Amino acid sequence: MQVDLYKEEEIVKGCQNNERKYQEILYRRYARKMYGICMSYAGNRDLAQDMLHDAFLKIFRTIDSFKMEGSLEGWIRRVVSNTAIDLLRKQQRLDHYITEDMEEIQTDKKPGVHSYLATKEILEMVSHLPDGARAIFNLFALEGFSHKEIADQLRISEGTSKSQYNRARSILKGWIENNQE
Repeated sequence: MQVDLYKEEEIVKGCQNNERKYQEILYRRYARKMYGICMSYAGNRDLAQDMLHDAFLKIFRTIDSFKMEGSLEGWIRRVVSNTAIDLLRKQQRLDHYITEDMEEIQTDKKPGVHSYLATKEILEMVSHLPDGARAIFNLFALEGFSHKEIADQLRISEGTSKSQYNRARSILKGWIENNQE
């Protein structure tokens, strides 16, 4: 099935009418990209696959709320990110690492420190961060959410979001420096 032959508007309308053909087209068009996002939150394939599955079920249930005013891919990314976070919260893995009392960790910026490593290696390192730090790092650095948006979404303080982001950066910095030696 050639998924690129269909226009977004046609796919959305088909999905809004619960037509399996269009649901399959939507899935085939975006699943691979969205799996990458899920992997960045999950850190393992099984959990990422669960996140992707849950996200697409939610996408098909709520596609009526998409009004063709913005980017379909952007809307799907937001649903996938929110689903991943919700799944982490349900498993109480995220809350284990995110606490209101976390002290802010200051890190020094070294320009070009990542230039020696391939993006793939850095993303691999990110996947090994503690769950809370990884989720906030992904939301802030990769997805572009502000600390205020992250705080509202996760129901934590803005300071906790900043602290967890700095924690992730500190851990990554240590791993990168060790990798360069």
